[in-house]
Amino acid sequence: MSGDGPEIQIHADGAALVAATAETIIAAAARAIELRGRFTIALSGGSTPRAVYERLGADPALPWDRIEWCFGDERAVPPDHPDSNARMVRESLLRPGFCRPERVHRIPAELPPEQAAREYERSLRALFPGAAWPEFDLMLLGLGPDAHTASLFPHSPALAERAAWVADNWVQKLSAHRITLTFPAIKAARHVVFMVAGADKAPALRAALAEDGDVSAAPARGVRPEHGKLSYLVDRAAATQL
Repeated sequence: MSGDGPEIQIHADGAALVAATAETIIAAAARAIELRGRFTIALSGGSTPRAVYERLGADPALPWDRIEWCFGDERAVPPDHPDSNARMVRESLLRPGFCRPERVHRIPAELPPEQAAREYERSLRALFPGAAWPEFDLMLLGLGPDAHTASLFPHSPALAERAAWVADNWVQKLSAHRITLTFPAIKAARHVVFMVAGADKAPALRAALAEDGDVSAAPARGVRPEHGKLSYLVDRAAATQL
């Protein structure tokens, strides 16, 4: 990881956190497009980033024709299911008129989970031809109260995956499959941004930032980019145990 450690930004409340996260994404997009002609982003699911997506989705000034929208993980449900990350992102961010369908690279989670993981990895390899790992310009991640991130849950089998970009992960405590980017794929990003809100995330945030600890118990600790930047954008409630 570049630098001396993660950047930690503590914002006054949820509204300030949403504004800062949106600004971080917009600035990263401008920089990537200037340097490489496009911006590749992996989006987080969950409730926390929805307000960010709504803010971005209402901005006609975004360079929509230069952005490739991908996903960090998905539930094993069809794209019209209420629990689908793809549906949430479509409803909040990828509104008709701004974003062309070919710019959206969703996880085909209506397929059997193992096949969905293979198909999504195939689509990412087409987006990053010849790359050892997908170098997303920005990887947006959330943090669960159990310190999971993407769909890398504590003590789940995908934590050990080191060859595939995408894994079908059986999460025992949910009795459900999840399709997720793996640690090596996440850590290859140029900038990894955690967005963390709420007092219920305070213990997980402390565990994620701890210098020592068991990654299998707190998977977010395993996200330590070797060459990219790592940022934690958090609200004051989540930061109470730091």
